[in-house]
Amino acid sequence: MAVTTPSFTLGIEEEYLLVDRDTLDLARAPEALMEACTAELSEQVSPEFLQCQIEIGTRVCENIGAAREELKRLRATVSRCAAAHNLAPIAVSCHPFADWKDQPHTDRDRYNALSRDLGGVVRRMLICGMHVHVGIEDDDLRADLLPQLSYFLPHLLALSSSSPFWQGEDTGLASYRLTVFDNLPRTGLPPSFDSFGEYERTVQVLIDLGVIENSTKIWWDLRPSHRFPTLETRICDVSPRLEDTLTLAATNQALLRMLWRMRSRNLRWRRYDRFLIAENRWRAQRYGTTEGLIDFGAREIIPMQTLAEELVDILGEDAHALGCEAEIARLPEIVANGTSADRQREVFKGNLEAGADNPAAMRSVVEHLIDEFHEGL
Repeated sequence: MAVTTPSFTLGIEEEYLLVDRDTLDLARAPEALMEACTAELSEQVSPEFLQCQIEIGTRVCENIGAAREELKRLRATVSRCAAAHNLAPIAVSCHPFADWKDQPHTDRDRYNALSRDLGGVVRRMLICGMHVHVGIEDDDLRADLLPQLSYFLPHLLALSSSSPFWQGEDTGLASYRLTVFDNLPRTGLPPSFDSFGEYERTVQVLIDLGVIENSTKIWWDLRPSHRFPTLETRICDVSPRLEDTLTLAATNQALLRMLWRMRSRNLRWRRYDRFLIAENRWRAQRYGTTEGLIDFGAREIIPMQTLAEELVDILGEDAHALGCEAEIARLPEIVANGTSADRQREVFKGNLEAGADNPAAMRSVVEHLIDEFHEGL
């Protein structure tokens, strides 16, 4: 029986940190702020595990244009409501100088249970990410595309990297966020499954044992969504710039359409062992876009600029079909101009060279992140 064409709809979730506009320190979200956001955005906004975090989610978007309008509205609303409390949101995966030990978690049943179940590991989760949902309604098709898309997860991580600093120090990594997140169970690259049924049976083992209540407690870099008929990519750092977020979302969408298109022609992307993909994942985590990724077929390290240009070519037909050609065309620009991790380091270095001490230079990075959040709104 022929598989119907997937919808390739888009949904984007972003997590933000809230900072005091005067001190630039992290700040807890007042109840009045959450009430104001909820009054305008309803279920599209919610608190996160830590009280200094807030999460937004778009509606189901038919295309990248609709996703742009959704994100602009969501970001602008959170910013306006936060400003009434002298706060500002920043879309970054790690606050440059905050200490996780000073951040209390939100007092809700779900988060209290996480704190109880995961112990001290979850207390360090002072990190934010971006999740992209792409509509793939056929269950077995999702299971089939999942390991093929896994090959490109390091590419998406490298392009999104925004967490070079942790507790006032340069970590030497482009995405320090993952070093924190990977301490949780059921994280990392997803395994391969021969069918959606095999995936469900595997997850059911842990459910039957009472280890987890459902698949929302599986935090792989890529997973079948528990709530929606989508594949959910979770590897990306959150991007300060709206346009970078949209380029990454469009790339995710176009990659899945490309893999589906190959499948419809009895072709497929070669599955590589998780061990090899994990090496590229580490390279993306460590270097961002500056050192390139391994091409396992060619057996050489390819610069990210070349890989970005190749993606534009590979995804051309799919970008045209999905109406996201302009967003895909920006991929080489992200590499050429640097990721958020690169820009944060440039701001920090520039302020040090201008005579600022370390704390002042770190605060300049936060000011820079506030400015980037508001670009294009």
